[in-house]
Amino acid sequence: MTSKTLRAVIGAASLLATAGMALPALAQHMDHDKTAPPKPGEPMTMPGEAAADAPKPGMDMPGMDMTSKDMAGMDMSAHHGMTSPYGPWAMSRDASGTSWQPQAAGHGGVHSMAGDWMVMSHALLNLVYADQSGPRGDSKGFLAGMVMTTATRDWGPHKVTLRAMLSPDPLMGKNGYPLLLAAGESANGVDPLIDRQHPHDLFMELSASYSYSFAGDQSIFVYAGLPGEPAFGPPAFMHRPAAVDSPEAPITHHWLDSTHITFGVVTAGYAAGPFKLEASRFRGREPDEKRYDIESGALDSSAVRFSYNPTDNWALQASWASINSPEALEPDEDERRVSLSALYSRKLGADGKLSATLAWARKDRVPGGVSQAWLVEAAYQPSDAWTLFARAEQVDQAELTPGVHHGPQYTVRKASLGVIRDWRLGDHAKVGVGALVNGYDIPAPLSASYGDPVGSMVFLRLKIE
Repeated sequence: MTSKTLRAVIGAASLLATAGMALPALAQHMDHDKTAPPKPGEPMTMPGEAAADAPKPGMDMPGMDMTSKDMAGMDMSAHHGMTSPYGPWAMSRDASGTSWQPQAAGHGGVHSMAGDWMVMSHALLNLVYADQSGPRGDSKGFLAGMVMTTATRDWGPHKVTLRAMLSPDPLMGKNGYPLLLAAGESANGVDPLIDRQHPHDLFMELSASYSYSFAGDQSIFVYAGLPGEPAFGPPAFMHRPAAVDSPEAPITHHWLDSTHITFGVVTAGYAAGPFKLEASRFRGREPDEKRYDIESGALDSSAVRFSYNPTDNWALQASWASINSPEALEPDEDERRVSLSALYSRKLGADGKLSATLAWARKDRVPGGVSQAWLVEAAYQPSDAWTLFARAEQVDQAELTPGVHHGPQYTVRKASLGVIRDWRLGDHAKVGVGALVNGYDIPAPLSASYGDPVGSMVFLRLKIE
């Protein structure tokens, strides 16, 4: 290991420790929070708060809905009275970047105070063994996931938020993990990765935002990240309620949400009730093969997104992006993208939930061809112990011919089905064991090089929220 790499790893470890500054509070929660939920009609007190200071019956705490009498399965952001960094709505409506999810999806986290700052942290780590059969398959064990911390401070209607999200993905190596029918980016800056999912950078998000709320339900906000996520597409797959339980990246990733790690983005937005309109300027070039650094460049690309949450169960979006020279291997090609998506979430009983995603995107390469991708995914959680998840997707893929970056275009399909069994370690942490299987539909003549493949993953998961 070179001294430069060693310094990068030491610096990354230091930032990771800083980003997880709220997690030491987890120790007291892993022995279970002994504060019992209030009885009907009894005022609720926050941890460390004197009963005399608690709101009297009939009074509301700012930003908190006190009307619910059922505390089971309660969204933690509502429990702590936390509103969004971007406006006067519950934090449970927020997903990755500035995107929206259904408010019913919930938003868990380990909460603490650092002076006047409200800090929320969560983590998701998967230790995975993947096996993809056939002539183009491979097997590999790897660690993936994220650690994320958000710190927010209010000054009346003004709010400032800092966010850091880090990933252990670079530890899996430059060539990522085997994922048949996937393509995108490069392991060495020369050859494209084919039938593999590239690792994310260590720094998945380092962002800051400012918002001003007014007229009851309206707000304006500015978000900046290096890296960050522009206003395009549905939430990134590792943040979508229907996808978060799967350790596997979708093969539609580079159509729907590959811009979620952009090294340079500024977004401005306006929200009113269930509507939000936002626009971004960002750096179009995808991250390079150096996974521990922070890149920079001109904000040469644009995106616009309109979001609408008609009820707490639905999140709809339509977006457009013009991306300048996204791929280092073909720097003379630009892209235009369009995306439509609908996300659905519904609570089931005390601790169950159903979530689903339907998404479509179109990519126009300039100069080049046109391709489309669609995805449908769902996760069913009948109880806190079990989760079933599934995904079906189709994409027009022109990067699956070895040795040719953009060759003949084929429409390929993939389906996944998986299950997880979780065990609670405490109120905010659980460990689970899961597995998934894949099936493929590959047209001739491309199918000759793949044979009749089957994919699978087994994994051990730690989730802190």
